[in-house]
Formats: sequence, structure tokens, C-alpha cells
Amino acid sequence: MSEAATPSTPAAAPGPEGKRRRDAGATRQAILDAAVAAFTRHGYDGVGVRDIAQGAGVTAMLINRYFGSKERLFAEAVDVAFAPRTVIAGTGAALPGETARALVRRTAPEAEELGPFLLMLRSAASPQAAQIMREAIGRHAGRHLTEELPGAGARVRAELMLSLQAGVWLMRSVLGTTALTEAAPEELAERLESLFAVLVDATRS
Repeated sequence: MSEAATPSTPAAAPGPEGKRRRDAGATRQAILDAAVAAFTRHGYDGVGVRDIAQGAGVTAMLINRYFGSKERLFAEAVDVAFAPRTVIAGTGAALPGETARALVRRTAPEAEELGPFLLMLRSAASPQAAQIMREAIGRHAGRHLTEELPGAGARVRAELMLSLQAGVWLMRSVLGTTALTEAAPEELAERLESLFAVLVDATRS
């Protein structure tokens, strides 16, 4: 005679402490997501903690509990926005060409708006926000490019590359200047690649 099947033991339900941790993490993430969206749309000076709280479905008091202040919340939002390498692509010899093509794709008239650039543009007038963004650029895009660039003066050359990218984004995506919006994408990418190549090559700087 076969043995009777032993019923499987159900998985233990998470305890109150585990549920609280998950809920706290989800709440914190909701606040951060709302902050990134709000600061990108309105800039640092154009939005208050109460506005972000409304977007996240929480109270302003809860935001202060999780982040301490609007400034600290902005710093974390900037870190989230600036960490992805949205227009820096490739490594080594491929860096100038792949970065140029990524920039042309991301600044095309039909492309999705580049959130980090909008956040930077709309918050730059605030001295507090500008300091936070300078530090974030140094930690993320600036550091990555500096590590990729050989030879002397890498930090200066990295920031020149970032400045060129920001200028193209401003002229092509925000202002929509005629020459840049109507240029053939491959032609524009080739010209940008030539400019980036000068900055990558330490012997030409």
C-alpha cells in the first residue's frame, strides 16, 4: 500500500517587521520618484515639499522624516537622475563615435526628453541646487569620462565633453535651432565625433 501524501507546509507569512520594512522602502521610493518628476518639471526653486508630498500620496511630515529636508531630497533625486549614462557611450577608441551617435539620437526632435538635462537647466539658478549638481556630475558622468580619457588634463577634457553635450542638447532639443534640427543625423554625428576625438586624444589638447 502506498504511503499517504504528506501535505506541504505553507510558507510562513512575513511578520509585521518584514512588512513594515517593505512598506517603508516602497514609501521612500514613491517619494523619490515624485521628487525626480517634480524637480525635472519645475526646478529646485519651483517646487516645495508639500507639492512633492501630494505627488507621492504622503504628507510633508513624512518626507521630512525620510529625507530630513528638501535639500537632502533634491540631492538624492539628482543622484538618481544623473547616475545613468544617457549620452555617454562606448569605451576606448569607440568612445567619441558612440557618444556622438548617442547624443544625436537622444536630442532628435522626436526623441524622449532628457530628464537629467531638464533638471539641471531648471535648477541651475539656485546656488544650493547648483552645488549639489556639480558634486553629482563629478561622481557620475565626470568621473566616468575622466577614467576613460588617457593622458594629462583628463578632468578638463571630460568637462569640455560634457559642456559640448549640454550645448548640443540645449540648441537642438530646447531651442530647436534650424541647422541642428534639420541636419542629417549621420553627418551631425560625424562632426561631433571629430570634436569628441580631439578631446579624447591627450596629445592634441
